[in-house]
Amino acid sequence: MRPQTLDDIIGQDHLLAKDKPLRRMIEKGELHSMILWGPPGSGKTTLALAVARYTKANFVQLSAVTSSVAEVREVMKRAQFERTMHSRQTILFVDEIHRFNKAQQDAFLPHVESGRIILIGATTENPSFEVIAPLLSRCRVYVLNQLSPDDVKTVMRRALAAEQGLAMLKPEVTEDVLDYLVVVSQGDARAALTALELCVASAEPDKQGARSVSLELAQDVVQRKFLLYDKAGEEHYNLISALHKSLRDSDPDGALYWMARMLEAGEDPLYVARRLVRFASEDIGLAQPNALLIANAAKDAVHFIGMPEGNTALAQAVVYLALAPKSNALYVAYGEAKDDALKSATEPVPLHLRNAPTGLMKGLGYGKGYKYAHDFKDAKVEQEHLPPSLKGRKYYRPSDRGFEAELRKRGKPKSD
Repeated sequence: MRPQTLDDIIGQDHLLAKDKPLRRMIEKGELHSMILWGPPGSGKTTLALAVARYTKANFVQLSAVTSSVAEVREVMKRAQFERTMHSRQTILFVDEIHRFNKAQQDAFLPHVESGRIILIGATTENPSFEVIAPLLSRCRVYVLNQLSPDDVKTVMRRALAAEQGLAMLKPEVTEDVLDYLVVVSQGDARAALTALELCVASAEPDKQGARSVSLELAQDVVQRKFLLYDKAGEEHYNLISALHKSLRDSDPDGALYWMARMLEAGEDPLYVARRLVRFASEDIGLAQPNALLIANAAKDAVHFIGMPEGNTALAQAVVYLALAPKSNALYVAYGEAKDDALKSATEPVPLHLRNAPTGLMKGLGYGKGYKYAHDFKDAKVEQEHLPPSLKGRKYYRPSDRGFEAELRKRGKPKSD
């Protein structure tokens, strides 16, 4: 069911509409090296194969998963031969180019730069992180969108109606089944077609040979959603960012959803727990001191009972953290103290703050003038605890939210 022409490709009108530069360049055969970046099943390989049909160039396809360096060298040697002997350019399509390491990607550079090959790389990962900078600077990046629900339905309807698709099996698929498959495939045309084929093949033919697919059958066959996730890729960071920001914005529903997306896709629950512990200090701090205890308890619970039972402990922590009063005063305070520690002069500890366990040290003034807090009312004492160049410096500024409002009342804050 792979589209054979540019007009057949669904969901990428921002690149392939009649008036778009990429469409015009492909039709004219005036190509440049490019990286096609998009989610699974969005049409990267389909687009590359369509390019091959619009050009008279020698088209070679490699997969970074299965191809060796020796194969790449052989392709380059053949490309040189085609150019020298036949004045023919080579288009090299590399699927999952992000799986090639730096040295392997380096091998493409001289050939791309000289024009010996037109490189078309396909990747589901952010090229900024996965493709080396020298190669990326020589390629144009085109972003393919995830297919919309209507796009996925169109793909499935084509398969149901086409003789080379599923039409020979006389499928009868209702709209609610298509809606369900749209949801579980998450914009991935390959996943949608695979699920549809399994559903039709699993249906018992009636006396006329027709195969009727019910929603119950589809749910039984597919069983669960194809969640788009890569624990080492950009989607990992996108989802943890969404979780963190939902927590910071005090939205328990959003936080629960993004955490569920991560856990059900196979994320390490202890990674989520570690992020919650960090959040408890970074974005709540002393506005609600119990936040750190709750987050740490959830981490211990997950470690103790494992998954899936540990998911409710994480959910409990997420809701608590989302609804807790927020303050980044501790985060800011440590950042400023660290900055001073790294950038200011490394002054000695003031004498009055030093212990004096020996007579010699007392004679040198160690501990002289130190005021013992318990000798004063409420165990509060005014004395300087910073080096001279940082005298009067203030790092921790409690907010007026939660328990920090109480902390603001305690002691006498220093002036900035």
